[in-house]
Amino acid sequence: MNLPMSFVIAQAAPAAGGAAANPIMTFLPLILLFVVFYFLMIRPQMKRQKEHRQMVSALSKGDEVVTNGGIAGKVDEVGESFITVEIAPNVKIKLQKGAVQQVLPKGTLKSS
Repeated sequence: MNLPMSFVIAQAAPAAGGAAANPIMTFLPLILLFVVFYFLMIRPQMKRQKEHRQMVSALSKGDEVVTNGGIAGKVDEVGESFITVEIAPNVKIKLQKGAVQQVLPKGTLKSS
């Protein structure tokens, strides 16, 4: 069963030539994986970031907010990048605007 070397090379040549003829098929699984990641992870995260930026830019005095740390209070003063939140009578803290996680409906803090 000694095959001449030219026969082995002739058998291997068409397989290598066929794969090199279509490089898009080589990268297609990688491209599809990126598209799936974009629609399942990247795009929803960008949407949440946009909603958070809009919420933070719309903050005004008297809004009731909850911070990332779970502190609830009423906005007393709004600055360029910081806000002052009253968390108890005559107790005010200064926070970055980005630390606000949620704006509560008016009257929520009084009812609890």
